Amino acid sequence: MYSNHDVTRLLTQWAQGDEDALRQLMPLVYRELHQLAASYLHKERDGHTLQPTALVHEAYLRLVEQPNPNWENRSHFYGVAARLMRQILVDHARSRNAGKREGLNVPLEEAFGFPLQQSQILLALDTGLNELEKLDPRKCKVVELRYFGGLSMDEIAQVLAVSAVTVRRDLRMAEAWLHKQIQGA
Repeated sequence: MYSNHDVTRLLTQWAQGDEDALRQLMPLVYRELHQLAASYLHKERDGHTLQPTALVHEAYLRLVEQPNPNWENRSHFYGVAARLMRQILVDHARSRNAGKREGLNVPLEEAFGFPLQQSQILLALDTGLNELEKLDPRKCKVVELRYFGGLSMDEIAQVLAVSAVTVRRDLRMAEAWLHKQIQGA
C-alpha cells in the first residue's frame, strides 16, 4: 500500500521533470481518479456516452500536457484533476447541446449531485462557477475541491491554507450564491 507521502514525493519528482516518477505515480492514483470519475457519472442519464475510464484517461492526458506542473501535495493534484474532469464533462455537454439555449430551474443539490437527466444542468452549474470565480476565486475553489475533488473540509483547508471554519463558511456562502444563480438561469 502507498501513503500520501509517496504520492506527494512522486508529484514533486514529476514536477522536477522526472518522467519515471509519472509512470510510478499513475498506478497509485488511478483508482482514486476512477472513483472520482465514476461518482460524477453515477447519476448521469442512462446511455451517457462518457464512461469513467474515458473520463480518467482524458483527464490524464490533460494533466501530463501541463507545462511545468507545480504540485503542492496530493490534495492539490486531486483538485486539479477534479477541475479537469469538470471541464471535460462541460465540454461534452456543450458539444451535445450546441445551439440549445434555454433557462433551467433546478435544485442546487441536483446540480452538485449530477443526476443529469439533461446535460444543461451541468452547463448552468459551470456558468455559475465561472461567475463565482470572477467574484471570489477562493469560494469557487472551495466548491470545486469539495464537490468535484471530493476533499474533506480539513483537506480543503490545508490546500487553501485557511481554517476549516473558513472553508465551511465559504462553502455555505458559495452554495447559496450558486443556488440563486442556477435558479435564475
